[in-house]
Amino acid sequence: MPVKKPKRFDQISPAANFLLSLLTGVIAIACVFPFLFVVIISFTNEKSLASNGYRIIPKEWSLEAYQYIFRTGEALLRSYGVTIFVTVVGTLLSLVIITLYAYAIFQRSFKYRRFFSFFAIFTMLFNGGMVPTFIVVTQLLHMKDTIWALIMPMLVNAFYILIMRTFFSTMVPTAIIESGKIDGASELQTFIRLVLPLSLPGLATIGLFNTLGYWNDWFNALLYIDAPNLVPLQSMLMRIETSMQFIMQNSTNASLSTGILQDMPQDTSRMAMVVLATGPIVLAYPFFQRYFVQGLTIGAVKE
Repeated sequence: MPVKKPKRFDQISPAANFLLSLLTGVIAIACVFPFLFVVIISFTNEKSLASNGYRIIPKEWSLEAYQYIFRTGEALLRSYGVTIFVTVVGTLLSLVIITLYAYAIFQRSFKYRRFFSFFAIFTMLFNGGMVPTFIVVTQLLHMKDTIWALIMPMLVNAFYILIMRTFFSTMVPTAIIESGKIDGASELQTFIRLVLPLSLPGLATIGLFNTLGYWNDWFNALLYIDAPNLVPLQSMLMRIETSMQFIMQNSTNASLSTGILQDMPQDTSRMAMVVLATGPIVLAYPFFQRYFVQGLTIGAVKE
């Protein structure tokens, strides 16, 4: 009689595999559908939306919401450029500082690792508050109405430092660092050539958090930016929304044209703002995902 092979714990039946795949697909669609629905509404005619309500397939398509937003023309494109510059430069600088700080307090041979670890944790529990921060940025550092006012306040995050330190402690073998020192590599060479290639998942995670933070930031622009040529995208869209609300709230004013109020796309323009604000960052996410997979398959240590 043929010997029946024992069933492995990591194998499932085809029926169970199909059901799990179907369930995963349904959950994925449920997560993606709200954003797709927002995109559909942004391309819907405002009058059709008012009369027919929200539909997956609109009765009448229109670009009037985007045309209304893009009437700002050069100002909107400039705000895109400011946001892209702040996001790219801020994320890169933040990654450099956070990674070096975390690597320093990860090293057991570092004499002051306990002090700098406490220094990072202390800032998570206590901070000076908004007013002292505003005074430091504007009067001490003189960064008001400069691009650095959008970058420097978010440059270092203590929570991200602790994440990277934990990642180094759990995912970077000490044998790797010791092998670099045996071969005569300096601390910086060991960090760049040996530690960083193994740290791509951690770097991608922190980089994604920083990218989302810089891209979605509008509060720093509200505090420190008055110059129109330095207004980022989120702040620009907020100003467009505020101007629309002002017009609608003062619609009883006789000096306002009734035709302008009727032609103003209210709901669809809000959805178009969401698409313009989140679309680029959604498209950038797959590039971060590639580094997650690549970092998980790099290198190994045999004891």
